[in-house]
Amino acid sequence: METELIEKNILIARRQAPGDNWYLVSDKLGGDIYKSLTAVLEAYMTKTGFKGEYKLAPLKSELYAIESEENEIKEEPPKRYSLYGEY
Repeated sequence: METELIEKNILIARRQAPGDNWYLVSDKLGGDIYKSLTAVLEAYMTKTGFKGEYKLAPLKSELYAIESEENEIKEEPPKRYSLYGEY
């Protein structure tokens, strides 16, 4: 059986200019500002327990958590024709 991997990017943090300051999007206004990318990753992992892969979009100043799911691809049965006496 073949499988396909479906990935979903979930926005978790945005960069606060100037410099390498980040905040979690799940925090309400006035949430903590983290002084580095590593610090915001640590804060997110501590709050959510997520241990997976991440994606950084530096031009958009955004950080994503990647949730992946493996789906099984069902094969279609071969087409049969009554013309040939197959059924």
